[in-house]
Amino acid sequence: MKKILAGGLFAALILMGCEKETISSPEKPEGPPLPKVMVEKDRGDKTQPLPPEVKIRLKRDGKEQYSWELSSSDVEQLLKVNEKLKKGLERERLK
Repeated sequence: MKKILAGGLFAALILMGCEKETISSPEKPEGPPLPKVMVEKDRGDKTQPLPPEVKIRLKRDGKEQYSWELSSSDVEQLLKVNEKLKKGLERERLK
């Protein structure tokens, strides 16, 4: 009788040890959820393109008179360079 009682007690202890609910396992404390990280790929550099190139061809005639020819793909840039050349020429004539 003692052997049956000891065997039953032993079986009960084993069954109780196998149950998940009776074993207290350390649970991870739940903190605030981690923020989602969004990674955006660089869609190319958004740098300003270089201004269009203005080609200047300077001419001088036999009377020491200067003139020039301008060529460019950008009309606005061409006009700016033309004005700058005119102002520079006027300053040289006034000296």
